[in-house]
Amino acid sequence: MAVIDLGELHDDTAPGPPARRPRAVGRPFRSVVVLLVALVTLAAAAPPSRPAARTLPGGPAAAAFVSGDRVYVVRPPDPQRGVGRQLVAYRVAGGPPRTLWRTLVPGTGVATTVWEQDGTVLLVGRTAGDSGWETIGLDARTGRVSWLQPGVGFPAGGALLLQVPEMAGREAVRRVAVSDGRTLWSVPGTPDNVELSFGPSGVDRLVHLPPAGETVVYDAADGSRLAARDLAPGDRPTRRWTLLGAGMLLVIKEDGGSVTAYDLDTLQRRWTAVLPLVGFAERCGSLLCAVRLTGGMWALDPATGAVRWTDDRWTGTLAATGGRLLVGVDTASGSALAVVEEATGRLVADLGVWGVVPQDEFEGRLFGVRRTEGGRLLLAELDPARGSPEVREVLVGAVGDCRMGAELLVCRRADGGFGLWRLP
Repeated sequence: MAVIDLGELHDDTAPGPPARRPRAVGRPFRSVVVLLVALVTLAAAAPPSRPAARTLPGGPAAAAFVSGDRVYVVRPPDPQRGVGRQLVAYRVAGGPPRTLWRTLVPGTGVATTVWEQDGTVLLVGRTAGDSGWETIGLDARTGRVSWLQPGVGFPAGGALLLQVPEMAGREAVRRVAVSDGRTLWSVPGTPDNVELSFGPSGVDRLVHLPPAGETVVYDAADGSRLAARDLAPGDRPTRRWTLLGAGMLLVIKEDGGSVTAYDLDTLQRRWTAVLPLVGFAERCGSLLCAVRLTGGMWALDPATGAVRWTDDRWTGTLAATGGRLLVGVDTASGSALAVVEEATGRLVADLGVWGVVPQDEFEGRLFGVRRTEGGRLLLAELDPARGSPEVREVLVGAVGDCRMGAELLVCRRADGGFGLWRLP
């Protein structure tokens, strides 16, 4: 699945067709993928150096996205030439890239993700002036614009959800037909009281949290009610601060000092723990990691809420394999990466500063890039089980701004165009 980072993560790294989709909008955005740039000491074997096997035209403000064997390039408007915003589709298979179609798309805002779903290309981005969000559907065969809707599109298995945070009087979340944008069903509420839970295929649960009365959990694919319960019977109506993580709904008390966990599918209470100033929560291997607003992280037993370990250095988890976690670290020179033991939080390796490559499709591996003193761009696989970055190759001609799919890597070149590499 494709992975997009608009900033907020509630749970696991979601693989699947579009990117890590924009997380719940209307709440403060939080990021699991920390974009980092700088140097780090590497183990020795010289990696292969490969110039881009193929190149695509672009421009300084153009953006490229990967979907299967296609690359979609969004070009901003060019008022001097009287040309509007364009979307160009290329097929990359074996030989040189082949242009499938190019089309003008409405609006002048910045695209944040493009992916293909059920024969429709979906483009999500900011509107002009960053005043809101919009999702555009185009026919994947011809590039013809089929529909445009305000809001952010999210995949939900084979479904498509739209969250509309900016517009009063509109449903917070709607399921729409991918082909034409028709509303199929919606959930009640406003952007402030609907949370999205993410699984391997995108959004899997919608949680409606009204100021008073029943909290309701919906299946994101078909809209069916999975659970309903008043979590605070007799309390005065109030907006609750909630988080989703590891298959649980976490309700934070007004004083910010304690957190109560409920099973997301049944809304049965599991535990209460004293966790002051929690900023967000996410699954980290077999544990639940809660990150403090002031920095640092607790690792909890998700069954009981017992604190297994805590550390003031870690700022979030990017991957978990082999009993180890890849975590973010705040340093004086910027954000860096480290490998720690999942069970204890013990530092295994300080990886230094890497730029984690955003993923439009996730196939289980995480990659990072960093520039050497000689100006070369290194590509490394970041597997916490291995304990150190494994440099895969030197990307000759690339200057950064990389994205990847399941098999393709796209990076910007110095001339503003894009180089394409097959992932090793």
